[in-house]
Amino acid sequence: MNHWPEGVARPAIRALHTAELYTLEDLREIDVESLKRLHGIGPKAFAALSKAMEEKGYEFKSVEAE
Repeated sequence: MNHWPEGVARPAIRALHTAELYTLEDLREIDVESLKRLHGIGPKAFAALSKAMEEKGYEFKSVEAE
């Protein structure tokens, strides 16, 4: 069963699972740039994930400048 939003294809799902990200809640533990660097996460998958996160009121991890 696919728990990811529509627009997230199998290569992106494999990339997420390889990174030990299994739910939208898990995405709160990764920053945007790290997510985009995962092999398999393209613009369409990123847009779908971002929209789903926003709808849930979740945010990606922020990267604080040192």
